[in-house]
Amino acid sequence: MNINKNQNGTALEIALEGRLDTMTAPELEAELNNSLQNADSLVLDFGKLEYISSAGLRVLLSAHKAMSNKGGMKVTNVNEIVREVFEVTGFADILTIE
Repeated sequence: MNINKNQNGTALEIALEGRLDTMTAPELEAELNNSLQNADSLVLDFGKLEYISSAGLRVLLSAHKAMSNKGGMKVTNVNEIVREVFEVTGFADILTIE
């Protein structure tokens, strides 16, 4: 998985490419832990994300909780495969998806 980070002031955008699974979730979690302290808003761009597992969902939930007291978090460019995972797990009701 590739993580592309763009910080503009306190607005953080992270674009993911590849698979967010048990092997790659710790990498995203570490990046978020390092970056969220300086961010008031978070946009996760899933335009090139091919797959997400329960480990990836756990990282998203943690980021969502961290950002709920700030400017919030949204997920953009979600493909059908990832959207279906969000719908089946109830994440579609929790996350702001655009």
